[in-house]
Amino acid sequence: MQLLRTNSTTPHQKTKTYQLGEKAELSAMEMEAEEPEKESLHPESGNQKQKIPVKGVRDLLWTPINWFRMLSSELHWSFVVGVVIVYGISQGLSMGLSRISIQYYLKDEEKVQPSEAQIYFGIIQIPWIVKPLWGLLTDTLPVLGYRRKPYFVFAGLLGVTSMLVLSLDKNLNLTMSLLALMAGSAGVAIADVTIDACVTQNSISHPSLAGDMQSLCGLSSSVGALVGFSLSGFLVHLVGPKGVFGLLSIPPGLVVLVGIMHRESHVRNFAYKRVSVKLLDAGKAMWTTLKCGSVWRPCLYMYLSLALALNVREGMFYWYTDAKEGPSFSKEIVGSIFSIGAVGSLLGGCSFLDSVALWFFRIARFGIGVAHTLKEPIKVVPSAQGSRFTQGLGEVLVLRINLKFGLPDYFFVVIDEAVTMLIGRMKWMPLLVLSSKLCPAGIEGTFFALLMSIDHVGMLSSTWAGGLLLHILNITRTQFENLWMAILIRSLLRIVPIALLFLIPRSDPNLSILPSEMLRTKKADDVHEYETLEMASLVTGT
Repeated sequence: MQLLRTNSTTPHQKTKTYQLGEKAELSAMEMEAEEPEKESLHPESGNQKQKIPVKGVRDLLWTPINWFRMLSSELHWSFVVGVVIVYGISQGLSMGLSRISIQYYLKDEEKVQPSEAQIYFGIIQIPWIVKPLWGLLTDTLPVLGYRRKPYFVFAGLLGVTSMLVLSLDKNLNLTMSLLALMAGSAGVAIADVTIDACVTQNSISHPSLAGDMQSLCGLSSSVGALVGFSLSGFLVHLVGPKGVFGLLSIPPGLVVLVGIMHRESHVRNFAYKRVSVKLLDAGKAMWTTLKCGSVWRPCLYMYLSLALALNVREGMFYWYTDAKEGPSFSKEIVGSIFSIGAVGSLLGGCSFLDSVALWFFRIARFGIGVAHTLKEPIKVVPSAQGSRFTQGLGEVLVLRINLKFGLPDYFFVVIDEAVTMLIGRMKWMPLLVLSSKLCPAGIEGTFFALLMSIDHVGMLSSTWAGGLLLHILNITRTQFENLWMAILIRSLLRIVPIALLFLIPRSDPNLSILPSEMLRTKKADDVHEYETLEMASLVTGT
């Protein structure tokens, strides 16, 4: 049949085919003739083609776009948009805008002391400590037959309401302001837990894209925080803290939109009487896991390493904005300082990902100029050494030593903030990896949320202990004589985690830390069957 079909072509078709083939051969000969001419123009390049750099730059520019296209085609564009809204706008952008707004609100409108501001910041973060509760509710308690959609809507409405109250009520007292800020923080935390569950479900249905989804989450959060910090100083200067609170009602409104778009199967005839049983079973499983030495020892290390890194940020903030002997930075400069710190945080995450294949998990530095490498799960000691370096910069700045050498204050503050955030992210990233290795089968999501809450308790302890230190040293809105001492104490305490490295198991970082019996999956009838997630499009016909 193939021969008959070939012979049945008309003379015109043969001529056309021959002409096309002749043109193809001529074009190939012309391309081969052009290559020696290009190489002769650049004899120093050897055998390398000159178009490679241009192609490399073009590929570098198009890689992110192609990556987003790939995720949109595999997971549906609306799911990608949902992740960007929750992580990038609701979490990252809101965090960047709210941080400086809350600082100036407490300092200028509520007239609180630096030590009190530290305590209030810790109170605002309490909803993140109970993150496992939100995770248990979204996993075990459907509302109106849906597991995710109502929680997105509730989180968004909670955030919109709290931010509008802060913005519009001019006679709001400090207690009600803190409650409103806590409600806004709870809205962000609930949306974060819910989108985490969605990402986990899609990771199960698309295991090859699990890493890409985590990268999308981290990238969205970092870029959003960078944009938020960059705009925060200018917005606080233009519209004031309350005006920024009004603008912060927009991100949770977009979270409501995510809840409306979210498509999931309706749960029929759900046995609500079994919710208490499921919660009790999950609690027992988590307690059994925590009693394992391979789990509680790393958890204790994670808590202590964060709690001992005392946070005296509010003392520094009051000093470089209000102190007569300080640099008296404007709101715009403060925003630029935090934005550069966000860049340092982003670089810290990237540097960890690039070096994780080359470094051992733990690198301990003892002595002066001597490095000893130990094969352990995480690399945290360079972070402690880097923190000591940055705190040295803080001491030089507060004691005004830099002015004796003609070095500007802004340079020192920017370097201190950028390196501190970079070191903090480098310390945080391996803790995330360690946390992922401590999650037993069957309760992975809930237990990971529990580990994250332990980290938040550590940061809360750091914030409150720093506030107590500022109070003991009598650092107020107008007195900063002992601020250098607070920075020195913080510097010394941040080296203490080096002595606690024995709490981390000595094992191959590529192997699991948990015992084998905790890694066994549940029976098929006990495991929740996750459906493939997709966001329902608001626009039909696309």
